[in-house]
Amino acid sequence: MSDSPLDDSPLNDSPLNSPLDASPVSASPPRVAVIIPARDEAAVIGQAIASILAQDFPGRLEIFLIDDHSTDGTAAAAAKAAGSDPRLTIISAPPLEAGWTGKLWALSQGVSAASSKPFDFYLFTDADIVHSPTNVQELVAQAESSEDGPFDVVSLMVQLSQETLAERALIPAFVFFFFMLYPPGAGSRGAAGGCLLIRPAALRRAGGLAAIRNEIIDDCSLAREVRRAGGRIWLGPTRETRSVRHYETFGEIGRVISRSAFSQLRYSWLTLAGMLVGMTLLFWTPLVILPMLLFTRTLRYYGRSLLWTLALPLIALFYMGATLHSAIRHAQGRGGEWKGRFRV
Repeated sequence: MSDSPLDDSPLNDSPLNSPLDASPVSASPPRVAVIIPARDEAAVIGQAIASILAQDFPGRLEIFLIDDHSTDGTAAAAAKAAGSDPRLTIISAPPLEAGWTGKLWALSQGVSAASSKPFDFYLFTDADIVHSPTNVQELVAQAESSEDGPFDVVSLMVQLSQETLAERALIPAFVFFFFMLYPPGAGSRGAAGGCLLIRPAALRRAGGLAAIRNEIIDDCSLAREVRRAGGRIWLGPTRETRSVRHYETFGEIGRVISRSAFSQLRYSWLTLAGMLVGMTLLFWTPLVILPMLLFTRTLRYYGRSLLWTLALPLIALFYMGATLHSAIRHAQGRGGEWKGRFRV
């Protein structure tokens, strides 16, 4: 069993970080299509592309970058990072089709392009993710694990930036809350879209990306459909593969939460009311002792001071406020934003 921010075991005990699991168990070298949706990501895309092309991976690896109408030179930055490497294909996304959210529309274009070739896995990853040198190899090994696999989806909660005050205050709690909702390990109900490996056959059985085309929280929605189709999911944390996106202020992080939180509640005002009451009871009554004790494990995992435990009620209040704001934005017709697009 892997460690997690809710667990005390060391990271090196994780299946994704054990040398014994670094060699894929398949008889033939695996074939992986890396699919990256990108819209105005020139500042970070070069690092992401370079990290994938530098993978220590014995199989075939190709990158499909979908440039979703960027205006900042995203495609040029990606091409510069790849140099003459032919493994990068840049696709200009067609106009957004009605009924689709922007990110899923871009992902679908990558899947369509990759489906013309025989790949064993698709790796959905974001433009700001820098992969550790053996990440792809370890993801495949976990998917084909003979110990508790095989898995149809293997997903990682990557290391998020914790450099600014706002990030140090809010990011460990974000991971803590996420794993409270979706406990990590074999049989998980959730996934993290920044790094998600999926078998093409499992994606087809789940109805493809079209089955979730209007969803904002695409990763957990995809995990839901995979599970409904009988698929198996493994979810875990990592400190090796990381996001290079930074958030300078509390307001920036609040807007990230606000753009999609209400969709997690299935746009239900009744569920929102229940969530607010439940979090008030859990974090603003003596019951807070239990989540505070659990939160210390997350803080230790990320090397943060345990004094941040004392701030957990205020941090929870911040997330409650951002979720309420998400509902208000939805009511105003500005909910579900992705790169300037809104889901009504």
